[in-house]
Amino acid sequence: MRDDATARRSKGMSREELLALPVAVDLETSNRALGLGRSKGYELAKRGEYPCKVLRLGNAYRVVTADLLDLLGLAA
Repeated sequence: MRDDATARRSKGMSREELLALPVAVDLETSNRALGLGRSKGYELAKRGEYPCKVLRLGNAYRVVTADLLDLLGLAA
């Protein structure tokens, strides 16, 4: 049986969590916000088809939070 923290983590993010994000987030956080699985998120990023702006920094991907919030209809 999963604990409450695991159940919450798999459901995505609340509006409050989304609005508290820093300027850029890792791909895992963005995937969670969009309800994408790890494999699908990385596949889309590698193909340049991720639904919002992705920065490639060495081996890491970072997602611009403003673009993520705009996509989700939460832009200020």
